[in-house]
Amino acid sequence: MSCYFLDATAFVKLFVQEAGTDAIIRLMEATEDNRKLISAGTPLEVYAALKRRERDGGISAADGEAARSILRVEAARMVQQPLNPAVLEAARQLLDRHELRSPEALQLAAAVVAREMFQGMEITFVSADPRLREAARKEHFQVLNPTES
Repeated sequence: MSCYFLDATAFVKLFVQEAGTDAIIRLMEATEDNRKLISAGTPLEVYAALKRRERDGGISAADGEAARSILRVEAARMVQQPLNPAVLEAARQLLDRHELRSPEALQLAAAVVAREMFQGMEITFVSADPRLREAARKEHFQVLNPTES
């Protein structure tokens, strides 16, 4: 059985129309909820991205509020990997091995710890961030870029 771990750059595509949105919607519709994974920090990252787009005029206030409401519902449906000490330690180790920013390291670390917890389950790392996808490949994940699907 395989699961999909969505980083914030992939998860946000459920809430705003952009390159990769259709691919993420298809993936989510075809995948059982218990096989959709995110970091517990991802909803906050997406919330911040939505607020930023609203402030910058990229989306209207009404669309921003609607997107944030849907975010709450969709995030609750996902399996969330807590940002616990194991994830923080894994993030520190990833920063030693890869050129990542701390939010990226936390995303990948959450996937690493989830993979350790769900032994025998293949986890595909889904991200629109090329640097993060490359680090995930080096950490032996199958990788999916929603903007190329």
